Amino acid sequence: MSNPSLLILPGDGIGPEVMAEVRRIIDWYGDKRGISFDVSEDLVGGAAYDAHGTPLTDETMEKAQSVDAVLLGAVGGPKYDVLDFSVKPERGLLRLRKEMDLYANLRPAQCFDALADFSSLKKDVVAGLDIMIVRELTSGIYFGEPRGIIEEGNERVGINTQRYTESEIDRVARSAFDLAMKRGKKLCSMEKANVMESGILWREVVTEVGKDYPEVELSHMYADAGAMQLCRWPKQFDVIVTDNLFGDLLSDAAAMLTGSLGMLPSASLGAPMENGRPKAMYEPVHGSAPDIAGQSKANPIACVLSFAMALRYSFDMGAEADRLESAVSKVLADGVRTADLLGEEGVSPVSTSGMGDAILAALDASL
Repeated sequence: MSNPSLLILPGDGIGPEVMAEVRRIIDWYGDKRGISFDVSEDLVGGAAYDAHGTPLTDETMEKAQSVDAVLLGAVGGPKYDVLDFSVKPERGLLRLRKEMDLYANLRPAQCFDALADFSSLKKDVVAGLDIMIVRELTSGIYFGEPRGIIEEGNERVGINTQRYTESEIDRVARSAFDLAMKRGKKLCSMEKANVMESGILWREVVTEVGKDYPEVELSHMYADAGAMQLCRWPKQFDVIVTDNLFGDLLSDAAAMLTGSLGMLPSASLGAPMENGRPKAMYEPVHGSAPDIAGQSKANPIACVLSFAMALRYSFDMGAEADRLESAVSKVLADGVRTADLLGEEGVSPVSTSGMGDAILAALDASL
């Protein structure tokens, strides 16, 4: 039986630095757990533009389509702001999502006990928080037609179209229900059915899909009310499913409840391949952070946890994902901090590789 295949796309800014720590953890699994991966590496974003004049080559796209999972670091940076929109680094990321048809974006918001004080909310509101937002990723207002800026009379008009088909809603809803079945069997669907026809259709389709999951407690909430409730008492939620635009907004809001946007991973999943695994790409929520790139200050935990999600969702290695997540939790509980997590006086930050060293030591201790 062949090893699971993984394409690594470090990208720009701090991407290569945080990905280097993931490569060390992948090597650890081979050396200490006998779990080997067929790993290949390529360019995306600004790095790809610098080398090839495009943020994603056709050859790299073909590789992404053929592997079991893609792990991406980050893309973009101010040096690419002057580029035409069609070749900006972010276009490479969007092409991967679109052509791989990664329609379900999983964004966990988990608050580690050791970091509860970093949240702007009271500790008892966020301590122990563990929710999952499932965001539809390949349709909605970001992709709907018509779109653009047109002349109308003596002024310009910006147009974007919110558009969803029943099948697009059905498949992301099923992803969310499947996830809820593996968690707390509770799902909240968020839209704006009070003012948007697409929201009415969304609620109707999710309700119909829910009939196939009688064990899951389904509720509906307007997205603006959901944002308010996330700030009031986020632990009332377990899994949330919502559209592309609202998912973008709500997942970032939920991420900041945990105190550090740079700590969180994400998974983007598509339809099952021939081997039964979903097409998948995993990436940290944080950006390329060009202001600290090359300084060994970046926190690799979000990228490490993205690999943990790959272990869980692409490689059916839930116990090994638990092992890696527990190692991260132990490191944080022991007070190991990169510069972005400093809060206590007298604590010196570790470097990017220093955090990697600590995680590897915690993995060793787990054996």
